[in-house]
Amino acid sequence: MTALPTRRDEAWRYADLEAVARAWPLPAPELISVTSGESFTRTILQDTGRIQQIDLHLAAHAKAALHVLNIGGDYGRIELNVTLDEGADFTLGAAQIGGATQTLEVITTVTHMGPDATSRQIVRSVLAAQATGTYLGKVAVARGAQHTDSEQSVKAILLDRTATANAKPELEIYADDVKCAHGCAIGELDAMAMFYLQSRGLTPAEAKTLLLQAFISEVFEGAADQDKLQALALARLEALT
Repeated sequence: MTALPTRRDEAWRYADLEAVARAWPLPAPELISVTSGESFTRTILQDTGRIQQIDLHLAAHAKAALHVLNIGGDYGRIELNVTLDEGADFTLGAAQIGGATQTLEVITTVTHMGPDATSRQIVRSVLAAQATGTYLGKVAVARGAQHTDSEQSVKAILLDRTATANAKPELEIYADDVKCAHGCAIGELDAMAMFYLQSRGLTPAEAKTLLLQAFISEVFEGAADQDKLQALALARLEALT
C-alpha cells in the first residue's frame, strides 16, 4: 500500500490514523521463511509505540510459534501475514494491555495454502480508561487445503466503561473438508470471583490483578522467555489497577 490508509480500509478501520500518518511511509514488512520440517519461535514485545509488519511463510511440515505482548506507546500495531503449506503448524499467543488513551492493535491474516496444516491463535486484551484494543484476524483456506484445522480464541476485559475493544475473527473457506472455529467474548471482571478472592483476605486491587494475570497467562505458554513476558505483563496490569 503506497497511499495512506483511510477508515474505508478494513485493516485500518480502528487505527490511530494520525499516528499512522506520522510513521508513513512504512518500511517493507520483515520477511521470514521457515524451511520444510524446521521450527521457528519468536517473542514480539511492543513497548515503545511502533508499527511492525511481518510476512511469515511456513514450508511443508514446518512449525512456528509467536508470542506477542503489546503494551507500549500511544499507538502500537503488530501485523502478521502467515502462509502455511502442507502439514505446517502455526501458533500465536498475543496479549494487549492498554490504559490512558492508548490504541493497541494486533492484525493477523493466516492463509492455509496446503492440506493438513494447523493454526491456533489465542488473543487476550485488558483495557482501561479510554484505551482502544483491536484484534482483526482472518483465516483463509484455499481450494485444495483439505483437512485444515484452525482455531481462534479472542477475549477482552474492559476495566472501565470508557475503554473500547474491537474484535473481528473471520473465516474464508474454499475447501469442504476442514475443521475451523472461532470464538469472541468481551466483558468485565467476574464480580463473584472478585468477591471470593476478597473473602480470602485479598484487597480489591490484589484480587483484580490476580484475575487479570490468570486471564492472559495462557497466551505465553511455551514461550522461551515465558517468565519475562509474564513479569512484564504483571507490571503493566498492576499499573492499570
